[in-house]
Amino acid sequence: MPAILGSGEHRYRVVDNFAKLPDGWQLTDVASVAVDSKDRIYVFNRGAHPMVVLDREGNFLRSWGEGLFSRAHGLHIDADDNLYCTDDGDHTVRKCSTDGKVLLTIGIPAKPAPFMSGEPFHRCTHTALSPKGEIYVSDGYGNARVHKFTPDGKLIKSWGEPGTDPGQFNIVHNIATDADGWVYVADRENHRVQVFNGEGQYETQWNNLHRPCALCCCDGGRSPTFVIGELGPGLAINRNVPNLGPRLSIVDAKGNRIARLGGAEGRALPAANSSRRMASRWTRRATSMSARSASPIGRPAFRTRRCRPRCARRGACRSWSGYGSSCPGKAMTRWGGWFRAPQGSRLFEHFCHPAAALLALE
Repeated sequence: MPAILGSGEHRYRVVDNFAKLPDGWQLTDVASVAVDSKDRIYVFNRGAHPMVVLDREGNFLRSWGEGLFSRAHGLHIDADDNLYCTDDGDHTVRKCSTDGKVLLTIGIPAKPAPFMSGEPFHRCTHTALSPKGEIYVSDGYGNARVHKFTPDGKLIKSWGEPGTDPGQFNIVHNIATDADGWVYVADRENHRVQVFNGEGQYETQWNNLHRPCALCCCDGGRSPTFVIGELGPGLAINRNVPNLGPRLSIVDAKGNRIARLGGAEGRALPAANSSRRMASRWTRRATSMSARSASPIGRPAFRTRRCRPRCARRGACRSWSGYGSSCPGKAMTRWGGWFRAPQGSRLFEHFCHPAAALLALE
């Protein structure tokens, strides 16, 4: 009996063995995932084949990026199916076509900025796009900054510094934007999401989170919902403490919790898969036109959601990228997602609600 995560309108069925890889291939750590307009799934991972491409059924199509990427971390896809690949190992963001052609590189490969200098980049983590196509980069492990670039990669401004006060960061791990241009930053080790305007002015923060790693804005308009992937405890002494994660929290536009998936029993998966472990890192990806929704569970029926017509750029709902970019909500989509764990792959089929699903790794 497959495990079901969540409750009410936010329920996911866990489907084993989704990704069908060539014999002998392993994804190892999956850092991020994106889905294009043709429902092809791009799996940005830290194995020998950094970008593995699957179809909507999980069948292997091709791979690329061998010899190009040092350490996969973040992935975002825009309305034109351009992939923004954040490599924290060589301190770059590369904009690539779906066949792997590099269209733009921001940062100097293998030449990080000085530690905590505030200059881009020192182990950057993720990207998000403004409604105008400007590029936000979270930076990251060796900096405490958010950088804003023009669409062609020229630095506009940066903000942030180390610390715990508003506007300060302790591992800038993820970033998302909404249709109105607000910027949401997963401030991981400060256990919060900070909200800024497009110029970096602090507005508010969301608390009562545990090490937020992944961040996605779902649905368009002025009342979007957000899915936040929370990392589990990092110390041996509290590793198995319940109700801390790893888990997904679904919140409204003010950060109020709507639902939560996983984490209540610590690192163990519930029910039929109690021997398996929930992921310690969460990545998530809304898959356009790929998930089945049903009410009640067991009677699947395909459903189409149209985003509000006020949204500016067609197709941006598909950019539920790896570990934390945005989904401003601007296209006709069906939702779904999948995750890869060390012992196999699983697909979360989403039931009853068009929120995004997730990719996770141990």
